[in-house]
Amino acid sequence: MSQQANRPLSPHIQIYRWQIAMLTSIAHRASGIVLSLGSIFLAVWLISAASGPDAFASVNGFAASWFGQLLMFCWSFALFYHLCNGIRHLVWDVGIGLDLETARMTGYVAIGVAAALTLFVWIWAFIA
Repeated sequence: MSQQANRPLSPHIQIYRWQIAMLTSIAHRASGIVLSLGSIFLAVWLISAASGPDAFASVNGFAASWFGQLLMFCWSFALFYHLCNGIRHLVWDVGIGLDLETARMTGYVAIGVAAALTLFVWIWAFIA
């Protein structure tokens, strides 16, 4: 009896093998957090633009640095991933694509399309 009392009530995450559904679910939540933080930076950037040239130069200097560009690249990937995976969830809400194979395939598609859109936008931004 004491042996059963020490057992967990539900399976621990280490018992499960990682699957694309787990990854996309966690990544969707994480991308929402990243988008929130990126929105705060966008608000700071806009407020600095309204505050005058010195404030704007500071914030824009950070945004133009290699680290700022890296953060914006990650933020844009989070934006496109959250969009693609959100569309995937909307399709699921209609009852389409709920079988395991389709759900697995659309998970990979959401990640691939988000990566492709991110690269397209950044290449287009540097060319134009």
